[in-house]
Amino acid sequence: EVQFVESGGGLVQAGGSLRLSCAASGFTLDAYAIGWFRVAPGKAREGVSWIISSDGTPYYADSVKGRSTISTNNAKNMVFLQMNSLKPEDTAVYYCVGGLLCTAVAGAYNYWGQGTQVTVSS
Repeated sequence: EVQFVESGGGLVQAGGSLRLSCAASGFTLDAYAIGWFRVAPGKAREGVSWIISSDGTPYYADSVKGRSTISTNNAKNMVFLQMNSLKPEDTAVYYCVGGLLCTAVAGAYNYWGQGTQVTVSS
């Protein structure tokens, strides 16, 4: 059974940093696209960052470009999102996602974790 478990969320002041982690099981990171989506209160799912390990080229939403870095450890089936210079508008539940296509379209990812809460205070 495929399972993603996120961790690393928490409460941080604006301008601070967080490193989100995702541990995958039943899923080979090197064979699939993987990324991060977030859901802010009252808003639709938004792609944050995504990548295909074999490609190596990361993609970022305009809202986080220059402030975030996605990385993977394929041997350990883990993916990370380093987030710097956090803003209150980054507040959301962040989900680790996986699928066959590297895309910003949420519906293309058929595997989702349980989410980890990120709260950024002013």
